[in-house]
Amino acid sequence: MPDRSDIAYRYDGSWEGLLCCVFESYEKREIPARILSAQAEQTCLYPAREIETDSRKAARVMRSIAPAMGREAAGFVCRAFLTCLPGKEKYILLFLRLGYRRGSAVMDMLADDTVHPLMQAVQHLERESHLLLGFLRFSDRGGVLAAEMAPKNVVLPLMARHFSERYPQERFLIHDRTHDMVLLHPPGGRPVIRPAENIRLPPPGETEREARRLWRLYYNTAEVEGRRNPRCRMTHMPKRYWEYLTEMGHADGGGPWVFPGR
Repeated sequence: MPDRSDIAYRYDGSWEGLLCCVFESYEKREIPARILSAQAEQTCLYPAREIETDSRKAARVMRSIAPAMGREAAGFVCRAFLTCLPGKEKYILLFLRLGYRRGSAVMDMLADDTVHPLMQAVQHLERESHLLLGFLRFSDRGGVLAAEMAPKNVVLPLMARHFSERYPQERFLIHDRTHDMVLLHPPGGRPVIRPAENIRLPPPGETEREARRLWRLYYNTAEVEGRRNPRCRMTHMPKRYWEYLTEMGHADGGGPWVFPGR
């Protein structure tokens, strides 16, 4: 059995980096007290060991997951990494160690103290991604279709295929303001996700503002006043998404901005 260690791992915040933490845990026969991301502002009472990202070590760990515990588990841990679960790295490490021992049965251990929080976190990720497929609003910003959102989880990888297939010949972007990421899609090309700090979209032009005004007019006109139910609306359309919804009065704004790669 590995020893519980009074040391923390610090990694670069990438998926490959986390897999290297798993490799380190097995190589040193220890379970770290915490796993810290270099990007996050985290404090820890334990001394921290820097874990270097090595693509060969990461590939070895990734290749081992599906044969040991099944393809479902391999996909599950990849999605777990995209969640906003506090301490997700330690949970993923413990989940993998459990999976190597129990095989594919690990996915059915819903009452386990490690598996249960991860299952809930992945369900929250998938639910938020599904909601945003309907809540996302694109606007014409200088000839580019652009949308903004502020999700709790890293949902762009789950949304990329949907919008790429829906708008295959369009040049569009989706900006995740929470995680400073942007999904870029060139006409007829494949979508890519890139870091994007301090991006500000330019204000919408006159045509876009008129389209928004007409849409809000339609939205308000189509409403049946006698059936207005704010509580029900907030249940199906949480208020934290309203800022980015045209029909809810999305505020115009923005500033100088250049499409990345142009």
